[in-house]
Amino acid sequence: MDKVILEYNNSTMTVDIETPLYEIAENVKDDFKYKIVGARLGSSIVNLKTKVMNNEILEFYDMSSNIGNRMYSRSLEFLTTISAKKVLGIGSDVIINYSIENGIHCEIVGKRINKDIASKIEEEMKRYVKKELPFKKVVVDRVEAIKYLKKNGQMDKVEILKYMTEDNIIIDLLDDTYDYYYGPLVHNTRILDKFSLEYTGGNSFVLLFPTKDSPNKIKEYIEHPLTNKTYKDFSHWGKLVGVSTVSDLNRIITTGYGEAAVRFFEAHYNEEISDVIEAVCKKRDKIRMILLAGPSSSGKTTTSMKLGLYLRVKGIVFKKISLDDYFIDRKYCPKDENGNYDFSDIKALDVKLFQKQLQEMLDGKEVLMPTYDFVAGKQLFKDNYIKLNEGEMLVIEGIHTLNEKLTSAIPREEKFKIFQNPLAGLKLDNHNRLHATDIRKIRRIVRDNTFR
Repeated sequence: MDKVILEYNNSTMTVDIETPLYEIAENVKDDFKYKIVGARLGSSIVNLKTKVMNNEILEFYDMSSNIGNRMYSRSLEFLTTISAKKVLGIGSDVIINYSIENGIHCEIVGKRINKDIASKIEEEMKRYVKKELPFKKVVVDRVEAIKYLKKNGQMDKVEILKYMTEDNIIIDLLDDTYDYYYGPLVHNTRILDKFSLEYTGGNSFVLLFPTKDSPNKIKEYIEHPLTNKTYKDFSHWGKLVGVSTVSDLNRIITTGYGEAAVRFFEAHYNEEISDVIEAVCKKRDKIRMILLAGPSSSGKTTTSMKLGLYLRVKGIVFKKISLDDYFIDRKYCPKDENGNYDFSDIKALDVKLFQKQLQEMLDGKEVLMPTYDFVAGKQLFKDNYIKLNEGEMLVIEGIHTLNEKLTSAIPREEKFKIFQNPLAGLKLDNHNRLHATDIRKIRRIVRDNTFR
């Protein structure tokens, strides 16, 4: 039998041509702490049923990896939609909404559910796992796929496929159900042995599964009312304006209403900023600083500028500080597990300098502020002085501004805290969510290419 050579883990291995990856994964499983769920063969992310046909570079992914964890969750979402339809029957569907806590918020449409029905859906999912059914990829004619999806009432997918130009497309098959997913699935339902459904009231439940930071067990679901309300309000607002999926957005753009939609979304964003400023003004006699936090590329700088504008409208004078200017020199910056500089680690900040200068500003002293040069990777001190006068307010933005280690010496009532994150309320379709991390990654690429 012909052989192929694979580059794996800085060495090579020789295997028979057409060897499925799950056989190779079984032989190298001791290299991994957690279950292997997928692989990269050459330049493609694939499941473990894929057969080796050529000399390639091979990399496996377990549940602690971003790619592996997404394959697992994406496959669980497919399993959830099938199981729910089996339990609820014709006319029902599952909307995969957004990531929340340690799982994914899901909503049933077309039928009413309660806690008992949610439990039945979970039991149906477990039955599929025990059946050890394969996830298959099927090449079909695009027009025939559209007809099938129309027949099953999946118009959200139909609208997406209308914009594709290929004659044939690859769709996913599990048991007797076809669906379309924007990424690879695991090769068999037996892989999906850890999950649970947490009924959250109404027609909703949270699909829980092991996360990257807890790859071997399911964390307890903890309800965060304010976070949940924010997500629900955002999704509800999207429905009101008719933009819940990418196909909705495509329709708006192709009919010439794209610019109007942008202005509408901007108006909503400005209204939220206005609400924040009103809340600040109600406590104006106590608040000395606004702390704005959020993950990388969430729009903190833009929002801080907007806050400043609205503060001026209210007659409030402010000084703005960015924690980015307090990064230590890059050569001293901590690195993540992949060897990349980890600016999200608080150790990447010159905390002592920040605390010292913050107190000096609050005491009315003039302070020479640092400026971080992202090209050179150095903290510089130019002619940039700040003096906080009586009655003026500080606006401080950065990833770690809500971390009490930074401002522990400042009384809580003098701080107004804001957390910002671009929520992924827009879905590709009802079964394919957009990840907030992906949205921020795109924003980061554009920002860094333009400004850094």
